[in-house]
Amino acid sequence: METRVAVMSIIVENKDTVEKLNGILHEYGEYIIGRMGIPYKARKINIISIALDAPQDTIAALSGKIGNLDGVSVKTAYSGVSSN
Repeated sequence: METRVAVMSIIVENKDTVEKLNGILHEYGEYIIGRMGIPYKARKINIISIALDAPQDTIAALSGKIGNLDGVSVKTAYSGVSSN
């Protein structure tokens, strides 16, 4: 199956969703290359970056699940790099 490398940027404005978000990320853990989280206390938000290597439909499904969480924004950037 062809996979793509992508970076997902997540901004969490509602801290009540953090547990659900972490559960979703754990569910897709096999595709996550790395994760960086930055708590921005001055604005009371969290900024998370996720590097992925996964099938495009899996990345889209993950983004959709995260985007459906209350108070969470997500954007995904895809590289041109793919593999079988």
